[in-house]
Amino acid sequence: MKLLLEKSVQKAMDYTQYNLLFKHLVEEGRTTGEQTQEKIDYTKLNFSRTKRLDKTAKISEESMVVFKNVSEKQTWLVISEPWCGDAAQTLPFLNKIAQLSENIDLKIVLRDENLELMNQFLTNGSQSIPMVIMLDTNYNVINTFGPRSKAATKLVSDYKIEHGKIDAAFKEILQNWYNKDKGVSIVEDLLETLLVNN
Repeated sequence: MKLLLEKSVQKAMDYTQYNLLFKHLVEEGRTTGEQTQEKIDYTKLNFSRTKRLDKTAKISEESMVVFKNVSEKQTWLVISEPWCGDAAQTLPFLNKIAQLSENIDLKIVLRDENLELMNQFLTNGSQSIPMVIMLDTNYNVINTFGPRSKAATKLVSDYKIEHGKIDAAFKEILQNWYNKDKGVSIVEDLLETLLVNN
C-alpha cells in the first residue's frame, strides 16, 4: 500500500497541470476515460465552474489561520476526473488551502488510470470521487476526505431514500446547493479532518 501511494504521488499532477489537461480536453471536445457525450458535456461545464471558483472561492480568516499553521509536511493526493461535478466544486478550495500552507502539497491523479489506488479508498463499496488522501512524509495515510462534504452527502442520501436513485433533477439541486454553500462545508470538514490529527 505504501509503495502504491508513493508511486501515485510521484506520477501525480499539480493543480496547474491538471487545469491545463482540463483546458486541452475542452478545446478538443474530449474528456478522460470513456468518451460519452454526457461526460464530454460535464467536462466542459466543470471547466467553467472550476475557472469561476478559482477566481471567487473564499476561505474565512479563522480557517486561513489554521491552514497556515499546519506544522507537519503532508501531501494531499486527490483522485479526480475532469467530468466529475463534485471534483469541480472541491479542487479549487483544496488548491487555495494548499497555497496558504507551505506544508501542504496538492497532487492529483485520474481515477480511471489509477484503479488499484482507487480501490483502496472506496466509499460504501463505490469508486466515488474526489477522494483526498492525506499523507505524511513517509506515505502513511493521516486521514481522508471525500467524495463530498458531510452536508452534501446527507443531501445525496436523503434524495436516494426518497427517489431511489440520483437523477438529472438531483444534479441540479446539488449544483444549486453548492452555489449557496460557497464551499463553506468543504472547508469546515477539511478543518475538522486536520484538527482530529493535531
